[in-house]
Amino acid sequence: MTQLRYIAVEGPIGVGKSTLARRLAEALGFSLLLELPEENPFLPAFYEEPARHALAVQLFFLLQRARQMEGLRQADLFRPGIVADFMWDKDRLFAALNLGEEEFSLYNQVHEALKPPVTTPDLIIYLRAGVGFLQGRIRRRGIVHEQAISGNYLQALVNGYDRLFDHYQASPVLRIDAESHDFEHHPQDFAALLQRIRSAGASAMLQDRDF
Repeated sequence: MTQLRYIAVEGPIGVGKSTLARRLAEALGFSLLLELPEENPFLPAFYEEPARHALAVQLFFLLQRARQMEGLRQADLFRPGIVADFMWDKDRLFAALNLGEEEFSLYNQVHEALKPPVTTPDLIIYLRAGVGFLQGRIRRRGIVHEQAISGNYLQALVNGYDRLFDHYQASPVLRIDAESHDFEHHPQDFAALLQRIRSAGASAMLQDRDF
């Protein structure tokens, strides 16, 4: 087994982060940490009026993630390993996309004040997909307020994730085309990914970052 203890699965909305995180946690015997968007009371209103509710949405998520990360540290759950369907550093991506200049400045101050001591995964699995694929997944899962998400917003989000991970140096990033790998319905795809994680250490991931 590798020394990977903290794996984060990332990517735009609808790409399959939570599904893959659950499968990996079960297969590796790791604890599971999931983003909890259903607890954010501002999210449905945000999709209807983004400019009005963006700051409330971002601050709620920031506080939620800070509590989750602090809870992990206190409980020492990193001993068996953790698979999460989000990472701390991605929150600023959404803030930059959704907030005006003054709101973003305020957000950054709160972000730095709340930053927990453990934020950097040993490995990030970045699931990439185009807007059409994401729209299809969003329609099929049928969450009512998500149906208002525009194609333009999804494209901006996809571009933001690409920019983030094109220059990300804090952790190894394994990039996966989610449109050609179905980890939920194709056991061979999941088995191949699991073998990759089990057989390669974090340093090897830095040298070969596509799957």
